[in-house]
Amino acid sequence: MSDARLRRVNKEIADCKNDKSSKIVIELIDNSPYHLRGSFTGPEGTPYEGGHYEVDIVIPESYPFQPVKMKFITKVYHPNVSSASGAICLDILKDAWSPVLTLKSTLISLQSLLCSPEPNDPQDAEVAKHYMTSRSSFEETARYWAQAYAGAPGGGVKGGAKGGERDEIAIAGLEKAHVDQFEALGFERGKVIDVLRRLNYRGENVTKISEDKVVQELLKN
Repeated sequence: MSDARLRRVNKEIADCKNDKSSKIVIELIDNSPYHLRGSFTGPEGTPYEGGHYEVDIVIPESYPFQPVKMKFITKVYHPNVSSASGAICLDILKDAWSPVLTLKSTLISLQSLLCSPEPNDPQDAEVAKHYMTSRSSFEETARYWAQAYAGAPGGGVKGGAKGGERDEIAIAGLEKAHVDQFEALGFERGKVIDVLRRLNYRGENVTKISEDKVVQELLKN
C-alpha cells in the first residue's frame, strides 16, 4: 500500500508540475512526499483576487481511499475557513471524498470555495455572521486580509486611522467610529474590538444592539 501511495502522490505532483494552465503549485516540505505545500492565486472578481494562498497538505497512510488533510497556511477571511487555525470546512475533505479526486482537483475546489462561500455551513461562525449581516463590509475586510496576508495589491481598507491602529480595526471588520465611541467611555481599545467583533456589531446589526448591551459585555471580565 505504501508503494502504491508513493507512486500515486509522485504522479500527481508531476502532473501538476506539467500543467501550466491551472497555475496550481505543489511542493514538498522537508523533502517528504507525504507533507506538501500547495498554492494558488486568489480568484478574479473576488476580494481574494491577486493574493497568493498557501495550503498545508498531509497525505494519510490510506490515501487515496482516505481524504487528504488540508488547512490554509495563509490567513483567509472566509466563512468556511478558520481565521485562527486555517482549518477548512469543505465536503470533499470529509465524507464527500472520492479516490478519483487528486491533489490538484482538491486545490482547485479550495480556490472555487473562495468564489462561493457557504455561510450556512461555516468553519468560522463569526465570519459567517459578518458575511450574512453586511456583504459589502465583509468583502472589504476579506480584501484587507488579502492585502495584509496574501500580498494582494491595493492600499488597504479605506478611511480610518493610520498604521497599526487602523490595521487592528480593519482586520476585525469593524468601523473606526464605533470603536472610538466605546473607547471614549474609558474601555481599552483591544477589549472594545474583541466585544464588538463577537457581537457582530456591523451593518444593520448596529441598530439592533443597544449601547447598554455593548457596555454590559465590556464590563464583564
